[in-house]
Amino acid sequence: MTGDVKKPPFGMKDKIGYAFGDMGCNFSFQLVSSYMYLFYTQCIGLSAGDWAWIIVVSKVWDAINDVLIGNLVDRKRISKKSKFMPWIAIGSVGLVVFSIMIFTPVGDFSKIGKIIWCLLSYCLWSVAYTLINVPYGSLHSVITEDPKQRTTLSTFRSIGASLPAVIVMILPKIVYKDNVLSENRLFIVSIAFSIAAFVVFFAMRKMVTERVVREDKVEKVSYISTVKSYFTNRAMMGITIATIAVVVFYNSSMSVNNLVFQFYFNDASKSTFAMIASYIPLVAFMPFASNIVAKVGKKKLITVSGVVSVIAGLIMLVLPITPDTKGIIIYVIGLMIVNAGCCVFQIIVWAIVADCIEASYRKKGVREEASLYALYSFFRKLSQGIGSAVVALALSAVHYDENAAVQAAGVGSNIKNLYIVLLVIGLAIMTLAMWFVYNIDFKQEQSFAKVNEDNEIEKSEEE
Repeated sequence: MTGDVKKPPFGMKDKIGYAFGDMGCNFSFQLVSSYMYLFYTQCIGLSAGDWAWIIVVSKVWDAINDVLIGNLVDRKRISKKSKFMPWIAIGSVGLVVFSIMIFTPVGDFSKIGKIIWCLLSYCLWSVAYTLINVPYGSLHSVITEDPKQRTTLSTFRSIGASLPAVIVMILPKIVYKDNVLSENRLFIVSIAFSIAAFVVFFAMRKMVTERVVREDKVEKVSYISTVKSYFTNRAMMGITIATIAVVVFYNSSMSVNNLVFQFYFNDASKSTFAMIASYIPLVAFMPFASNIVAKVGKKKLITVSGVVSVIAGLIMLVLPITPDTKGIIIYVIGLMIVNAGCCVFQIIVWAIVADCIEASYRKKGVREEASLYALYSFFRKLSQGIGSAVVALALSAVHYDENAAVQAAGVGSNIKNLYIVLLVIGLAIMTLAMWFVYNIDFKQEQSFAKVNEDNEIEKSEEE
């Protein structure tokens, strides 16, 4: 139901404010996902084997606390003004502290001390991150009920997430000194990023208006029933499989690209150009996302772009990419095409999750958005841990020595090929899952929008 207090109409202030939310999350997340592995292996002195089990344990905890916090947010309201914003405020303080803690130089600690510090700092960071991310993921449902406006919020969320990613791309020029990762420089960067995250979270809380007021009464639905809803929702299974593939093989391998430039092209600073170029498809697609989706549908758009990207990746594996300027150009152009499919997925994935939750409501007649979102986030977080372990073990398999400033002959080439293979595997599974498992077609998407629009008309007439 809509509140009695007159609220300002939905507009650009809400869009930018909502974008700030994922911008804040990604100032921390992008830094951690891109450099935590490199920091603890190249600077602190942990082995790839140590990292593999540490990250799996911490990610299992990360996934579990998603569900716990999702339940907490759903059932415990700590402010009359907002269901979600107070949790975001609390989490933003913790994120500042624990992001800096992760990148604190502890190279003088004993091995067990390093492991404990790494595990503890990451587990605490994950709690703070979840306190922000889970309520933020549900926030769009109280900003507006209009399906088109929610799609716009999803697009702006992707825009907000992209800015920190672009900034992370230029970090190699800052955090590497003489082609060696500097722990002190990375520590300073973590402080700057943490402060930036806190500022944009504050801005988000001031700019976003919550227009949709839910009844305080919580429907008594057992958690087992919610889990059943999740796993019997074929569309949700499709997007979950696709997301796991993207996170395990695609997102988790981002740090490998730095190693490609460090040990194959012999200049880590030039990875900046590759990373910036890889985001060109994302930036190019964003302004047209809503219009293209409205014409062809989400499922078809992702599957077609995914097929193109997989083919481009396979071609890259056979191209003569030499460790010189010409090779870098070929490599960067190839990555632009390969990344196109994943960029499309990342821009509209949140709108797809919303469709899956809507499908569950149509089938069951029960509103359980936060719990379903938390379960989706559970698998997303779990796959981050699996992905980090897969990447670490895969690097060991190609004889990468994390303690060596210079790798053995052929290792640089192996790392390059490994990176491309990981991207192709992730994109292939994503495409197949969306093609054969995900079952919300274009007509169903349109029917969701029409029913919601009809409901809005009825509400307006009643008022």
